[in-house]
Amino acid sequence: MRIAVYIPLLLSLLAPLGARPLAERCEPRLATWLLTASALVLGTATTISLGLLAITGLIRFPQLAGLGHWSAHTAQRDDPAELSVALIAGLLLGAAVLMAARMLWRRARTLTAAALEAACMPAEDGLVVIDDEAPNAFAIPGLPGRIVVSTGMLHTLDETERHILLAHERAHLTAHHYAFVALTQLGAAANPLLRPLATAVTYTIERWAVRWAR
Repeated sequence: MRIAVYIPLLLSLLAPLGARPLAERCEPRLATWLLTASALVLGTATTISLGLLAITGLIRFPQLAGLGHWSAHTAQRDDPAELSVALIAGLLLGAAVLMAARMLWRRARTLTAAALEAACMPAEDGLVVIDDEAPNAFAIPGLPGRIVVSTGMLHTLDETERHILLAHERAHLTAHHYAFVALTQLGAAANPLLRPLATAVTYTIERWAVRWAR
Protein backbone atom coordinates (compact mmCIF):
# COMPACT_ATOMS: atom_id res chain seq x y z
CA MET A 1 0.00 0.00 0.00
CA ARG A 2 3.00 2.30 0.47
CA ILE A 3 3.03 3.29 -3.22
CA ALA A 4 -0.53 2.46 -4.25
CA VAL A 5 -2.03 4.92 -1.78
CA TYR A 6 -0.32 7.79 -3.61
CA ILE A 7 -1.50 6.78 -7.10
CA PRO A 8 -4.86 8.66 -6.95
CA LEU A 9 -2.99 11.79 -5.85
CA LEU A 10 -0.60 11.44 -8.77
CA LEU A 11 -3.45 10.88 -11.23
CA SER A 12 -5.14 14.00 -9.89
CA LEU A 13 -2.09 15.98 -10.96
CA LEU A 14 -2.09 14.43 -14.45
CA ALA A 15 -5.83 14.37 -15.21
CA PRO A 16 -6.24 18.17 -15.58
CA LEU A 17 -3.58 18.17 -18.31
CA GLY A 18 -5.83 16.10 -20.55
CA ALA A 19 -9.11 17.78 -19.66
CA ARG A 20 -9.01 20.57 -22.24
CA PRO A 21 -7.74 18.44 -25.17
CA LEU A 22 -10.40 15.83 -24.41
CA ALA A 23 -13.12 18.49 -24.23
CA GLU A 24 -12.12 19.98 -27.59
CA ARG A 25 -11.32 16.88 -29.65
CA CYS A 26 -13.60 14.15 -28.34
CA GLU A 27 -17.27 13.76 -29.23
CA PRO A 28 -18.99 16.03 -26.67
CA ARG A 29 -21.35 13.46 -25.17
CA LEU A 30 -18.54 10.96 -24.65
CA ALA A 31 -16.21 13.68 -23.36
CA THR A 32 -18.83 14.79 -20.83
CA TRP A 33 -19.29 11.26 -19.52
CA LEU A 34 -15.53 10.62 -19.33
CA LEU A 35 -14.78 13.89 -17.56
CA THR A 36 -17.63 13.43 -15.10
CA ALA A 37 -16.67 9.84 -14.30
CA SER A 38 -13.01 10.85 -13.91
CA ALA A 39 -13.87 13.68 -11.52
CA LEU A 40 -16.06 11.43 -9.38
CA VAL A 41 -13.66 8.48 -9.32
CA LEU A 42 -10.57 10.58 -8.61
CA GLY A 43 -12.39 12.73 -6.06
CA THR A 44 -13.49 9.59 -4.21
CA ALA A 45 -10.14 7.83 -4.57
CA THR A 46 -8.10 10.76 -3.29
CA THR A 47 -10.43 11.11 -0.30
CA ILE A 48 -9.91 7.42 0.50
CA SER A 49 -6.14 7.79 0.04
CA LEU A 50 -6.03 10.71 2.47
CA GLY A 51 -8.06 8.69 4.95
CA LEU A 52 -5.68 5.73 4.70
CA LEU A 53 -2.64 7.94 5.14
CA ALA A 54 -4.17 9.59 8.17
CA ILE A 55 -5.17 6.27 9.75
CA THR A 56 -1.92 4.38 9.11
CA GLY A 57 0.01 7.24 10.65
CA LEU A 58 -2.17 7.76 13.69
CA ILE A 59 -2.62 4.10 14.65
CA ARG A 60 1.08 3.91 15.42
CA PHE A 61 0.05 5.31 18.78
CA PRO A 62 -1.07 2.42 21.01
CA GLN A 63 -3.95 4.45 22.48
CA LEU A 64 -5.40 5.20 19.02
CA ALA A 65 -4.65 1.72 17.69
CA GLY A 66 -6.56 0.19 20.57
CA LEU A 67 -9.73 2.03 19.56
CA GLY A 68 -9.88 0.05 16.32
CA HIS A 69 -8.28 -3.14 17.70
CA TRP A 70 -5.24 -2.63 15.48
CA SER A 71 -1.67 -3.54 16.32
CA ALA A 72 0.49 -0.43 16.65
CA HIS A 73 3.62 -2.55 16.15
CA THR A 74 2.27 -4.04 12.90
CA ALA A 75 1.26 -0.61 11.64
CA GLN A 76 4.73 0.76 12.23
CA ARG A 77 6.34 -2.21 10.48
CA ASP A 78 4.02 -2.62 7.48
CA ASP A 79 2.65 0.88 6.74
CA PRO A 80 4.99 3.39 8.33
CA ALA A 81 3.39 6.69 7.35
CA GLU A 82 5.23 9.56 8.95
CA LEU A 83 3.30 11.38 11.64
CA SER A 84 3.68 14.67 9.73
CA VAL A 85 2.25 13.04 6.60
CA ALA A 86 -0.63 11.60 8.60
CA LEU A 87 -1.43 14.97 10.16
CA ILE A 88 -1.35 16.76 6.80
CA ALA A 89 -3.49 14.02 5.24
CA GLY A 90 -5.95 14.32 8.11
CA LEU A 91 -6.25 18.07 7.66
CA LEU A 92 -6.70 17.72 3.90
CA LEU A 93 -9.27 14.97 4.44
CA GLY A 94 -11.26 17.16 6.81
CA ALA A 95 -11.18 20.04 4.33
CA ALA A 96 -12.21 17.75 1.45
CA VAL A 97 -15.18 16.31 3.35
CA LEU A 98 -16.25 19.77 4.51
CA MET A 99 -16.04 21.31 1.03
CA ALA A 100 -17.84 18.37 -0.60
CA ALA A 101 -20.63 18.46 2.00
CA ARG A 102 -20.97 22.23 1.62
CA MET A 103 -21.10 21.99 -2.18
CA LEU A 104 -23.64 19.14 -2.03
CA TRP A 105 -25.88 21.11 0.33
CA ARG A 106 -25.72 24.28 -1.77
CA ARG A 107 -26.35 22.39 -5.00
CA ALA A 108 -29.30 20.51 -3.50
CA ARG A 109 -30.81 23.80 -2.31
CA THR A 110 -30.26 25.42 -5.71
CA LEU A 111 -31.81 22.56 -7.66
CA THR A 112 -34.76 22.33 -5.26
CA ALA A 113 -35.39 26.06 -5.56
CA ALA A 114 -35.11 25.83 -9.36
CA ALA A 115 -37.57 22.92 -9.48
CA LEU A 116 -40.09 24.81 -7.34
CA GLU A 117 -39.68 27.94 -9.44
CA ALA A 118 -40.13 25.98 -12.67
CA ALA A 119 -43.27 24.30 -11.33
CA CYS A 120 -44.83 27.69 -10.57
CA MET A 121 -44.13 29.14 -14.01
CA PRO A 122 -47.06 29.08 -16.44
CA ALA A 123 -45.70 27.77 -19.70
CA GLU A 124 -46.71 26.60 -23.13
CA ASP A 125 -44.80 23.45 -24.13
CA GLY A 126 -42.31 24.25 -21.37
CA LEU A 127 -41.54 27.72 -22.76
CA VAL A 128 -41.74 30.82 -20.58
CA VAL A 129 -41.40 34.25 -22.21
CA ILE A 130 -40.47 37.11 -19.89
CA ASP A 131 -40.84 40.77 -20.72
CA ASP A 132 -37.25 41.98 -20.72
CA GLU A 133 -35.41 43.93 -23.41
CA ALA A 134 -32.09 42.35 -22.44
CA PRO A 135 -31.41 39.30 -24.67
CA ASN A 136 -31.37 36.26 -22.41
CA ALA A 137 -32.26 32.57 -22.51
CA PHE A 138 -31.71 29.75 -20.05
CA ALA A 139 -33.09 26.42 -18.89
CA ILE A 140 -34.45 25.74 -15.40
CA PRO A 141 -34.37 22.08 -14.33
CA GLY A 142 -37.50 20.70 -12.72
CA LEU A 143 -40.39 18.29 -13.07
CA PRO A 144 -41.03 19.44 -15.70
CA GLY A 145 -38.24 21.86 -16.55
CA ARG A 146 -38.75 25.22 -18.18
CA ILE A 147 -37.03 27.17 -20.94
CA VAL A 148 -37.02 30.89 -20.17
CA VAL A 149 -36.51 33.36 -23.01
CA SER A 150 -36.69 37.14 -22.86
CA THR A 151 -38.62 39.22 -25.38
CA GLY A 152 -35.37 40.99 -26.16
CA MET A 153 -33.81 37.70 -27.25
CA LEU A 154 -36.80 36.76 -29.38
CA HIS A 155 -36.75 40.13 -31.14
CA THR A 156 -33.11 39.71 -32.16
CA LEU A 157 -33.63 36.28 -33.76
CA ASP A 158 -35.38 35.14 -36.87
CA GLU A 159 -37.64 32.07 -36.89
CA THR A 160 -34.87 29.60 -37.73
CA GLU A 161 -32.59 30.99 -35.04
CA ARG A 162 -35.41 30.76 -32.50
CA HIS A 163 -35.88 27.08 -33.26
CA ILE A 164 -32.15 26.50 -32.84
CA LEU A 165 -32.09 28.41 -29.55
CA LEU A 166 -35.04 26.49 -28.12
CA ALA A 167 -33.58 23.17 -29.26
CA HIS A 168 -30.28 24.09 -27.60
CA GLU A 169 -31.91 24.92 -24.26
CA ARG A 170 -34.18 21.89 -24.49
CA ALA A 171 -31.11 19.71 -24.94
CA HIS A 172 -29.78 20.91 -21.58
CA LEU A 173 -32.99 19.73 -19.92
CA THR A 174 -33.45 16.48 -21.84
CA ALA A 175 -29.85 15.32 -21.32
CA HIS A 176 -29.81 16.48 -17.68
CA HIS A 177 -26.68 18.55 -18.22
CA TYR A 178 -27.10 20.20 -14.83
CA ALA A 179 -26.44 16.78 -13.23
CA PHE A 180 -23.10 16.39 -15.03
CA VAL A 181 -22.06 19.86 -13.89
CA ALA A 182 -23.10 19.13 -10.29
CA LEU A 183 -21.26 15.79 -10.17
CA THR A 184 -18.00 17.17 -11.55
CA GLN A 185 -18.22 20.12 -9.15
CA LEU A 186 -18.66 17.63 -6.31
CA GLY A 187 -15.49 15.82 -7.35
CA ALA A 188 -13.66 19.13 -7.63
CA ALA A 189 -14.90 20.19 -4.19
CA ALA A 190 -13.38 17.04 -2.70
CA ASN A 191 -10.18 17.54 -4.70
CA PRO A 192 -9.48 21.11 -5.93
CA LEU A 193 -6.90 19.74 -8.38
CA LEU A 194 -9.85 18.48 -10.44
CA ARG A 195 -11.37 21.91 -11.04
CA PRO A 196 -10.15 21.95 -14.68
CA LEU A 197 -12.33 18.87 -15.27
CA ALA A 198 -15.39 20.70 -13.95
CA THR A 199 -14.57 23.69 -16.16
CA ALA A 200 -14.17 21.40 -19.16
CA VAL A 201 -17.59 19.84 -18.54
CA THR A 202 -19.29 23.24 -18.71
CA TYR A 203 -17.73 23.52 -22.16
CA THR A 204 -18.59 19.99 -23.37
CA ILE A 205 -22.26 20.27 -22.40
CA GLU A 206 -22.51 23.38 -24.57
CA ARG A 207 -20.95 21.49 -27.47
CA TRP A 208 -23.34 18.61 -26.76
CA ALA A 209 -26.34 20.97 -26.84
CA VAL A 210 -25.14 22.60 -30.06
CA ARG A 211 -24.94 19.20 -31.78
CA TRP A 212 -28.36 18.28 -30.43
CA ALA A 213 -29.87 21.48 -31.83
CA ARG A 214 -28.62 20.84 -35.37
